This record gives sequence, structure tokens and C-alpha cells, in this order.
Amino acid sequence: METIVAGNWKMNKDRQGTRSLVDALVHGLAQGMPGTLPTVVLAPPFPYLRDALEAASGSPLQVAAQNCHAAANGAFTGEVSATMLADLLVPFCIVGHSERRQYYGESDAAVRDKVKALLALGIRPIYCCGERREEREQGRHETVVAKQLSEALHGLTDAEMARVVVAYEPVWAIGTGLTASPAQAQDMHAHIRAQLRSTWLQVADRVPILYGGSCNPANAAELFACPDVNGGLIGGASLVAEQFLAIIRAAAERNKA
Repeated sequence: METIVAGNWKMNKDRQGTRSLVDALVHGLAQGMPGTLPTVVLAPPFPYLRDALEAASGSPLQVAAQNCHAAANGAFTGEVSATMLADLLVPFCIVGHSERRQYYGESDAAVRDKVKALLALGIRPIYCCGERREEREQGRHETVVAKQLSEALHGLTDAEMARVVVAYEPVWAIGTGLTASPAQAQDMHAHIRAQLRSTWLQVADRVPILYGGSCNPANAAELFACPDVNGGLIGGASLVAEQFLAIIRAAAERNKA
């Protein structure tokens, strides 16, 4: 099973900060890891994608976009298409993030179009799903996530699904300092795995499922020790080289175990 540690920088850093952070990560990885290095992905803001790609060139670091538009081109002012990302040779793209859902009203149907567009161009989608606090308190969290998965990934073939990365992000734990307990994380990741098996039995056990929700150096090892947690989608901690490297080390230790 592939282990992935992805850093979502959101709307942070400038051009110099992007290059400095990538340089620090490249240097840190060059010092070696305690086990097999996970797939490490960085998602800077759109204006700095090329800077990140250039700074990461020749290193194990890979780059992701934070979003895309499903159409190849057209009258969509301010948008960036999956086709444009492919032109830059961007290998990953985050789609369906809870902030896109909350602030921009993105539906799972819209996200499904993005997933399909990315896969058609050879870009791996990092598909985000997760419940809000009230949905968990009402005991609806498994139903909510199952619906998100079935709608956003509907119609994918086994070959397409094998290229998808799923990120579980409990919305109540994003930027709040709250974190799902390892037991809560494992329960939901196992639920997601079961949902994937119900449709893509042949490849479901190869799909990485990442935990996203205030994952940091203090809790990463415990979260990554869960059998169905295959890495993390990291927010704030990915903006500090030492913290992100510590999380990568925790993932490498998991791979060694």
C-alpha cells in the first residue's frame, strides 16, 4: 500500500517563501529517513506552481494543484483547467476540499466532473470527503461520507479508481485544533474502505486513504499506526519545514514497521 503525505498550503506563502520552503524540504529529505520514504506531495497556491515544480525538480517531492475546473477551456474567468495543469506536468490535484464546498458551494456532482477530467489527463485526484460537526453529533457521519463517495466517484472504472487518492477530513477538525482520535479515524477509514470495496473490489485495497484534520508532529505517528490510515493531508503543519519533515518521518517509520 502506498503511503502519501500531502501538504495543502491553501492561500499562504509568496514566491520567495515557496522556493525557500521547497528548498528546506529537499535538504531535509536528503538527510535520509528512518524507513521507506512515503510519496510526498506539496500543494502551493496557483501562482507558485511553476516555482514549486522547478525547486522540487530532481528530488522526491511531487506537486499538486489545490483545485481545477473540469472544462478544458472557455469563458470561466478566474478558473484554471485540468488541461492547464497537465500542460505544466502537475501530477496531483486536490478536489472536493471542504473549504471549496463551504465557501464556493461545490457539489459532489461538480467534483465528479473534475475527477474525471483529471484522470483523463493522467493527473491523480486527491478526493476529499468528510462530515461536519453537527452531522457527527447526529450520528450521520458514516451516511454522509458514503453519499459523498458514491456521488463524486460514480462511474469510475477499476483502472481509474486505482489512480485516485481519498482524503478523509472531518470538517470539525480542520483548523480548529481538534483532531479525530485514532479510533475515530480508523473507524471512518475502515468505513471508507468498505464503501470502496462494495464498488471496486479488485482495487479498493490499493487506494490510499489519507487523514486530514489537524494532523501534526505530535499525533502523526499514532494516526499513521492505524491500519487503514495511509498517510495524511496536512494543513498548517505543512507550512513549516521542520514540522512537515517530522510528519514525513512518522510516515517513513510506519513504512518500516
